[in-house]
Amino acid sequence: MRVRRLKIENFRCVSQGSVDFAGHTLLVGGNNIGKSTVCEALDLVLGPERIFRRPVVDEHDFHCGRYLNAEGAPVEIRIEAILVDLSEEAQRRFGGHLRRWDDLAGTFIDEEQDGLGKADGPAVIWALPLLFVGRYDPEEDDFVGNTFFDHPTKEVDALDEETEVKLGQGRVPFTRVHKRLCGFVFLRTLRTGSRALSLQRGSLLDSVLKLGGAGAVEMWRDTLARLQALDPAIGEIEQLKHIRSELRSRMGRFVNLAPGDDATAFFASDLTREHLREVVRLFIAAQPGQHLVPFGRLGTGSINLLVFALLTFIAELKDKQSVIFAMEEPEIALPPHTQRRVTRFVLAEMGQSIVTSHSPYVIEQFDHEQIVILNRNETGALTGQPIDGQAIKSKTFRVERRQFAEAILSRAVLVVEGSTEAALFPVASSIMEASLNPEDYTHLDLAGVSIFNAGGDGSVPRHGPVFSALGKLAFGFYDKPNAPLNQDAMDKLKSYTQVWESPEKGIEELLVKETPIAVVRRFLNEVKDRPDYPSVGVYDPAAGDGEVTALATKVLKARKGDAYGYAAMMISQCQHADQLPATIREILETIHEALSAVSEDVAAPPPDDLEDLF
Repeated sequence: MRVRRLKIENFRCVSQGSVDFAGHTLLVGGNNIGKSTVCEALDLVLGPERIFRRPVVDEHDFHCGRYLNAEGAPVEIRIEAILVDLSEEAQRRFGGHLRRWDDLAGTFIDEEQDGLGKADGPAVIWALPLLFVGRYDPEEDDFVGNTFFDHPTKEVDALDEETEVKLGQGRVPFTRVHKRLCGFVFLRTLRTGSRALSLQRGSLLDSVLKLGGAGAVEMWRDTLARLQALDPAIGEIEQLKHIRSELRSRMGRFVNLAPGDDATAFFASDLTREHLREVVRLFIAAQPGQHLVPFGRLGTGSINLLVFALLTFIAELKDKQSVIFAMEEPEIALPPHTQRRVTRFVLAEMGQSIVTSHSPYVIEQFDHEQIVILNRNETGALTGQPIDGQAIKSKTFRVERRQFAEAILSRAVLVVEGSTEAALFPVASSIMEASLNPEDYTHLDLAGVSIFNAGGDGSVPRHGPVFSALGKLAFGFYDKPNAPLNQDAMDKLKSYTQVWESPEKGIEELLVKETPIAVVRRFLNEVKDRPDYPSVGVYDPAAGDGEVTALATKVLKARKGDAYGYAAMMISQCQHADQLPATIREILETIHEALSAVSEDVAAPPPDDLEDLF
């Protein structure tokens, strides 16, 4: 079973929108774009325990905090989920609530023109539509919510409570038992880790106990009996024994106590199941050392892995391949190699994995067709579609997987021909940032711009359609070619937001010609005594400008594309933005202006009705 589509209305940062899932799915996007909202929405629809929190939703779960409209009527949170790839048991169990779904078109066939005629088409499958509804109940002055089957059925007699009738409008509730059959497991970020590892209802440890069968009921009964029968009781601690004696003596003057020493006692808990759930803690001894400590005292990364280990245990108890596993930011406090291992495990072992991440080490484990880029506009409209597999060749993505992973997380991409250009632009951006006012320029890193090394002459054009398909602002910079570009390359360049052809055939000639001679001299004086200085001639401070520029060109070419970054060293000798090569500065200024324009659009005033709300 897997989630195929999720529609959200009036939930948290999302006014309305939908996300399509392609099997295993990686959700990416900027901060506060809606990744966590999507995961929380899935939990409301599918989480077996989430629906039993009180209240199910609260004021802040409604978009803009608006749970009443202008007339004072309740505004509903509505979350629709479509599940496909149903097991035989699920089809039997939910048979009356299923609909035929065209997986290629992404629609129910009864909504298509002449759709019923292709009910048995090759891409038509059974799907289970579900709906969560949450709203404010003025009569109870409380928030209510529940999940329902979202397909007409005659089983309306299953509705017993008036609240459920109002919420579901005649729909049948999708109960906790139903949800457990779906196998949804949600690993939040560490802000909820303390509860996840407790024995509170709905925690991971509680889930393990429940999946273990009826033994959990016997465990609580047996544990309570053992605690009550402790002999000696905790009160036999000498200091507490004295207090017990004094209490019996003094209280006996005013209250008729039971006879004997057992009239007072100290126990480790209230001797109720609920209190035991609150106070029982898991202790762990981690290397180095043998001392047991409460799990909350472990390092952050260890706690995260402990949570993950429990989730894998739950997944195995549920039959891993039937689990829908949602995980927020697995990279938190984990080193890169552990991030990779955790992600690979999830992708290999779970039926469907839905992951949010800002880490290239996580992102690179996914195929590009499994990546969904989320976008949300200023009115809260959310969109999320898998990357177009036709626009990006699998081989291209595999070869440059790490670079693509970083680019996917960016707001914009600057594509250059080689490592020389890739190294010098960040340095030039730092000089721009240091010498200009913050409102006039933002560093590439702060602006969210990724630099992509296309890997050679003539390779910049082919990446234009790729980043266009990713929905990125894309900028390109390439050397003047020896021969005019063919029509195919020219067409691909049109996919860029803006592209620059260098006035020179090599980056070295451009740098030397457009950089002030004083900067070139400082550069040669800086590198002349380095152990890796190439054997192309010795710098003479008394040499004429022509000789200096010729030598600088030879030095840069000799160290072109290597790890020493000589071109970046030359740029670093610029003391002000005005000294940067004109072409480099123009590119950086244009990118800044383009991103500033986008930011201004996003920051546009809200519609009148939202202004009235505040």
